[in-house]
Amino acid sequence: MSLRICMVTPFTLSQPHAVNDHVAGAVEELRRRGHEVVVLAPSGRATDLAAGRRSLRRLGRQGTPLEGSVALGPALPVSRRSSLGVPIGVQSNLELALTRDRFDVVHVHEPGLPSLSYLALRDARRLAVATFHSPERLGYPPGRKQRERLLARVDALTATSKETVEAARTRFPGDYRVLPRGVDLALFRPATARRRFVLEWRVEEMPRLRAAFRALGALPQWELVVLRTTSLSGRPYVPRALRGRATVRTALDARGHAVELAGAAGLVPAARGSERLALEAAAAGVPLVDPPGAYDQPELVGAALARLAEDERWREERAAGARREAERESFERLADELERIYGAVLRKRRAPMVPISDPLADRPLVLADLHMHTEHSHDCAVPVADLLDHAERIGLGAIAITDHNVFAGAQEAVELARGRALTVIPGEEVKTEAGEVIGLFLREEIPRGLSMGDTIAAIREQGGVVYLPHPFDRLHTIPDASTLHRHLAEIDVFEVYNARLLFEGMNDEALRFARKYNLTMGAGSDAHVLQGVGTGLVRLRAFETPEEFLISLRSAEIVRRPKSLLYLQGLKWAAGIRASRRESLRKMSSVNR
Repeated sequence: MSLRICMVTPFTLSQPHAVNDHVAGAVEELRRRGHEVVVLAPSGRATDLAAGRRSLRRLGRQGTPLEGSVALGPALPVSRRSSLGVPIGVQSNLELALTRDRFDVVHVHEPGLPSLSYLALRDARRLAVATFHSPERLGYPPGRKQRERLLARVDALTATSKETVEAARTRFPGDYRVLPRGVDLALFRPATARRRFVLEWRVEEMPRLRAAFRALGALPQWELVVLRTTSLSGRPYVPRALRGRATVRTALDARGHAVELAGAAGLVPAARGSERLALEAAAAGVPLVDPPGAYDQPELVGAALARLAEDERWREERAAGARREAERESFERLADELERIYGAVLRKRRAPMVPISDPLADRPLVLADLHMHTEHSHDCAVPVADLLDHAERIGLGAIAITDHNVFAGAQEAVELARGRALTVIPGEEVKTEAGEVIGLFLREEIPRGLSMGDTIAAIREQGGVVYLPHPFDRLHTIPDASTLHRHLAEIDVFEVYNARLLFEGMNDEALRFARKYNLTMGAGSDAHVLQGVGTGLVRLRAFETPEEFLISLRSAEIVRRPKSLLYLQGLKWAAGIRASRRESLRKMSSVNR
C-alpha cells in the first residue's frame, strides 16, 4: 500500500547534517518503493525559502499537495543551550502544512528540543512517529502533564541506537524500537586498497594526531589524510618531514566522505566528530582505529595503526567485518523497518465506516446523557427517583447511570424506569489500577482496583460497552498514554465532551484524539446535581440493545449545553453538606433511642 508520509527535521536543508543524511536516505528508498514523501525543514537558502512559500501558497489557496522538500522558514540554532523559539510565521507555515495536506503518517526527527519537530509532534492531527538520534539533543525532562500530552499524540517511539533509547526514556518513557542508522551501501563500498589512513580532525584531537604522525614516521610507504568534517574545525599543522605523505582535506557531506574513505586501511574517528562518518567508513570496508583508552593514552592509536600497516591479513579481516556490520544498517533495512512501523501505526486507526442504509433510520431522534451519578456514588446526593423525573422533565430520551464503583444505583434506576418513556442504560464508573473506565449495559457490579485489561474483560463478559470517560482530564484518575494506546482497540466509545471539565482544552484534546483514530464519540454531563443533568448530550436514533446503541452513535451529534462550573460545584458542595448533616442527625437520633 502506497503511503503519503511527512518527514520533519529541525536541521537546515542548506547545510550538511547527520540527521538530514539519515532522513534523505530513508526518503529516497521509501520513494523508490512507491510512497509519497514530503520533507518539512528550515533552510538558509533564499531559493529554498522562495520555493517553500510558493508551495505553501498553492496548498493554502488551491489545495495542491506538497512535494519534495519544503522549506518552512529560516534556520535557527537547535541545541540544549538555545532558548530561541520558533518564529510565529514558521509555526503558521507548519500548521498549514500539517492541517491542509492529507498525510497518512507524520514522522518527526529529534523532537526533544524546541524546534519544528517538537511543534510537529505537539500539533500533528495525523498518526505520528518520533525518532531520536542523539542523547545530546534530548533537552530536559518536561513536566508530567506536558509529557503525557505529547506521549498521547505519538504512536511509535524509535531511536537510532540503544544508548539513545536509554537517554530518551528519561524524557519520553515508553516502548522504543531501534532503527538502523541508514547508510548508502552503493556510495560507500569497498575499493582497491591503498596504503593510507584517515584521521578525523578536531582541535581536541591533537594528542592522537601527534601519535599518528609518529607512527607514520616509522611507515615510509604509508600516507595519512587529516579529514576536516566541519568547516569550523581549524587547520592542523603538519610537520615538514611528513609533508607530501600527510595532507589535510575537507569533506562536509556524504559524497565527500566517500571520496576520502575509498580504499583507506583505517579510520581514526574523533571523539566528538561526525555522527555518521564511522558508519560510512564501515560500509566502505574501512575499520575503525579506536582502541579502548585511546583518548587518555593516545600512543595506543599509533600502535593500532602500525599493526594494521604491518599485517595485511588482519587488515582484510577487519575490513570484511566492518562491511558486514554496516550491511545491517543500510537504508534498505531502514526502509523495511519503517514500513513495518508505519503499518503497525496505521492499524491503530479504525477504518472509516462505509456509508450504507441506516437500519435505524425510521427511529425517532432522542437526546441521551451518557454519564451521570446518583446518591449511590460517594460524592453525590441525588435520589434516583428525582433524577429520573428531572431527566424526563427536561426532554431526555435516554440516560446512563454510572455511579462510582457501585452498581446499585443503576439497578434501582432500571426498576423505577419501567413503564416510562425514558431509556435507562445501567452502567458503572470503575476505578482501575490505571484510571477510570465506564461499563454500559452491565448486569452486575464490577469490583474496583483491577487492571485496565481485566476491567475491560469483565465488561465484555457481560456483553457491555466499554466507554472511556474524560480521557485527558488530568484532575481525574485517567490512563497514562501507554495504557491508552495499548487498549485503544478495545474502547467502544470515547468521551469527547464532558460538561464538568474545568478546562475546555481537555475536551478539545479528546475530540482531536477521537478524530485521529476514527473512534466512536460519546458525551455526558458527569452530573452530580440535578441542575447539571443534560449539560453534555448526544442526539441519536432511539435504540434498544447495545448493538443498536453503537450503530446509532456512529451518526450521533454531540450537543453541548454547558452551565457555570462554579454554580454546579457549589450546588454539589451544598448537597453534600446537607446529606452529611442528615446522616449526623440520624445517628444522634438512633443513639438517643
